[in-house]
Amino acid sequence: MCGILEPKFMCGIFGYSGSKNASEVILEGLKRLEYRGYDSWGIAVAANQINLEKKIGAIGDLNQLNGLPAAKAGIGHTRWATHGAVSEVNAHPHFSSDESFVLAQNGIVENYQKLKSELDKKGYKFLSETDTEVIVRLIESKSQRVRDLKEAVREAFLELEGRNTIIVLTKDGQIIAARNGSPLVAGLNDGEVFLSSDTLSFAPHVSEALVVENGQMVYWNGKLTLLDIKSDKVLPLYFQKINFQNSKVDKEGYDHFMIKEIAESPYVINQIISEACRSAVNGDLSLYEDFVEELKKAKDVYTIGSGTAGIAASQIAFYLRVFAKIKAESVIGADIYEYFDLLGKDDLMIAPSQSGETADVLEVLEIAKKKGVKIASYVNMPGSTMARMSDFAFAAHAGPEICVMSTKVFTSQIAWGYYISKIAQGKAEEGKENLRKLADEIEDYLNTGSNHEAIKKLAKELARSKDIFLLGKYQNFNITKEGMVKIIEGSYIHAHGIPAGDLKHYAITLMEKGVPVIVVVSEDKTKDDVLNVVNQVKARGATVVGISPAPYSGFDYHISVSDTGETSAIMNIIPLQLLAYYMAVELGHNVDKPRNIAKSVTVK
Repeated sequence: MCGILEPKFMCGIFGYSGSKNASEVILEGLKRLEYRGYDSWGIAVAANQINLEKKIGAIGDLNQLNGLPAAKAGIGHTRWATHGAVSEVNAHPHFSSDESFVLAQNGIVENYQKLKSELDKKGYKFLSETDTEVIVRLIESKSQRVRDLKEAVREAFLELEGRNTIIVLTKDGQIIAARNGSPLVAGLNDGEVFLSSDTLSFAPHVSEALVVENGQMVYWNGKLTLLDIKSDKVLPLYFQKINFQNSKVDKEGYDHFMIKEIAESPYVINQIISEACRSAVNGDLSLYEDFVEELKKAKDVYTIGSGTAGIAASQIAFYLRVFAKIKAESVIGADIYEYFDLLGKDDLMIAPSQSGETADVLEVLEIAKKKGVKIASYVNMPGSTMARMSDFAFAAHAGPEICVMSTKVFTSQIAWGYYISKIAQGKAEEGKENLRKLADEIEDYLNTGSNHEAIKKLAKELARSKDIFLLGKYQNFNITKEGMVKIIEGSYIHAHGIPAGDLKHYAITLMEKGVPVIVVVSEDKTKDDVLNVVNQVKARGATVVGISPAPYSGFDYHISVSDTGETSAIMNIIPLQLLAYYMAVELGHNVDKPRNIAKSVTVK
C-alpha cells in the first residue's frame, strides 16, 4: 500500500508496450519517477507468462533484474511505504493467484478493511500487508462472474473508496489502467504506448500526452482505448503538448541533483522573465492581464500550499500585501477546514506547486471551485491536475527537479510571486529588471568558490548540533522557515524558525551558551529590530550566524550576500539551501533522497 492515514507519501507507476525491451524502458521511466518513492521497486514483463522482479531500496540497474527475459510489454512501480513493512512481499506489482495478471497501485483504498473482510469470507488468501493486494483479490472475485478481465477491473475499481490509480498487466501483454485522484498520463509513439504517474518519465519518447481524468480508464491491446469507468462508454482521445523544456535527467558532473538544482536558480528566475517577454512579443498578455485584474477585484485572496510550497504560498501573499496592497492570506492545504464556509464566488485562490498533484491542496481547490472561487496555479509539471482545473494556469518551466528537497522550484515560485505583485502594483518593468539583477547576483554568488568554502566550514560545525534556531522578520521570515525545512529534511537535526519579534515571548528561554542561531538580516526597515534580537540571543551565550550584506556586531559567523533590495529574501534563500546541502553531505546522508519523505504527496 502507498499510504494509510498519513498524507505523506507518493508512489510512481509506469507501463510500456512496444518494440523496445520493456525492462529497459520501464527502468528508465522508474528512475525518473524515483522522487515519488524509493523504499522498494518492482518490474513485471509479459513474455507468454508474467515474470516479476521486486527489490528493496533505491532503483538499481538491469543487472539486478536477471530473472526478467526480453519482452515487449510490462509495468513497474516505485514505492514509498507508510503501511506494511518495506519488504519484497509488500513491494509492487502484486500477482493474481493464478499469475495471469499483476497490478500496481498509487493511492489508498480507504475501505480496504471492509473489502478484505468480505474477501476473507470467500476464501481468498493474502500474502502481503498492503491494501493493494485487496484490489487484486477483488478483481479475481469479479472475474468469477465476468469473463472479460477489463470488465472485472472496471467493476472492482468502482468499489474502491479513496484516491487511487491502478495499472494491470496481463500475461498476453494487455495493459489496463484506471484513475480516481492519483495522476495518470499516457503517451503514444509509432506503435508504442507509455503509461505513467507523470509526463517527465516518458518525455524523451513522446511530444504529446493524454491526461486520464478522474473516473476514466485506458486499455491497451495494440490500440489505446479510453473509457468512462461508470458508463463503460468509449471516450475520444485528446492529446496535448508536453512542453517539458529541458527534460534531461542527469547530474551533469555535479555530485548530487540538489547542488545542481540550486545552481539552476538563476536559470529559473530568467525563465519567468523570458516567459513574460515571449507573451509580450506574441501579443498574448491576456493571462497576466486577466489574472491581475481578477486579483485586484477579488474580495479575499488566499494563497495555498503544503510543505515547501506552503511556505512559498506565504511569501507570495507577503509580496501581494507589500507591493500590490492586496489583502492576501496564506493557508496550509491540510489545515484549512475553518475557511470552507467563508469561501465565495468573489474570492481568488493561488496555488504554487511542483507536481500540481498534491492531494490535500487539490481537495481544497475542488471545494473552492464548487463555491465559485477563481483558481490560479503556478506549476512545474506539465499536464497536472492543478493546472487543468485552474482558471489561470501559469507554468514554471523550471525543468525537472529530481532531488526530493525542493530548491530551484521554491525559488521560482517566490520570484513569480514577486513579479505578479509588481505587475499588480503597476511596475511590471521594474519587477523584471529587479529579477534580472537578482539572477545575475545569484549567479555570481554560486560561482564564487569562497562562498561555498565558508558554508562548508559552517556546515561542519552545525552538523554536530542538537538544535538550530533561525530568526527572521518581514521579507525574511518565510525564508528562515524554509531554511528550517531544508535543514530538517537534509540533516535530520531539529531546527526551529521563529519570527524575530516573537523571540522574547517564548523561545528566549531556550537561548544558552553554544546554541546556534541563524539570523537573516536585510537592509530594510526591519534591520534594527533584527539586530536588537541578535544582541538578545548573544547576551545569553548563543552562537550567532548572520546572513546579511554586511557583518554586524554580535555575529560569530558571517555569510555575506548581496543587497538586492526588494528581492533580498530570494537572494537570502540561496545560502540557506547550500547550508542544508553541505550539512547533509557532511553527515553522510542520502542527499537527494532523505529518509521518510517523498517529493510529491498525491493522496491524503
